[in-house]
Amino acid sequence: MRRLLPRMSHIHLLLAAAISFAVVLPASATVLHYRCPLNGANEAPPNASTGTGNVEVTIDDVANTMRVASVFSTLLGNTTACHIHAPTAVAGTGTASVATMTPFFTGFPTGVPNGGFDTTFDLTLTSTYNSPFVTANGGTAAGAEAALLADILAGKAYFNIHSTVVPGGEIRGFLQPFDPTPTLSTTWGRVKALYR
Repeated sequence: MRRLLPRMSHIHLLLAAAISFAVVLPASATVLHYRCPLNGANEAPPNASTGTGNVEVTIDDVANTMRVASVFSTLLGNTTACHIHAPTAVAGTGTASVATMTPFFTGFPTGVPNGGFDTTFDLTLTSTYNSPFVTANGGTAAGAEAALLADILAGKAYFNIHSTVVPGGEIRGFLQPFDPTPTLSTTWGRVKALYR
């Protein structure tokens, strides 16, 4: 019986230490990665734009940030607006109201047919969102953030670029999850592309 008690106390001490250690550690961030190609065929209605592009959206759910990085080229007109719309009624199709800031993201180049930008936004600020989207989601930035993340996760959010020639949206794409971890084949493909 005496031997059992010391072992029990060691187990309790180890358990208490593990719990204390876990409480002291900061929460681990879940970093979510989304991307999509942008083109006129993806618009609603589709158009014959010569424009193409790509966007990557990276969300850190602990830091409450959203990084938006995009490049585009050969638009028919000059850029006038750029944002994320959500939610569509059905994943991967349809149209929706603007969810993020309007008329364009901070740092987005306007008045050009080619360009790019890379900006990180604070998801805890109401200025990151379109005010009707905030109102529709509880009137707070926290409600807007939760709704936007759920819409993106459900495949009901799209990124688009508007232009002077196609003011309703010249190129767009629905955000889809992807794994940014490089593999041997993707790394080798990038290396080969550098030497072509």
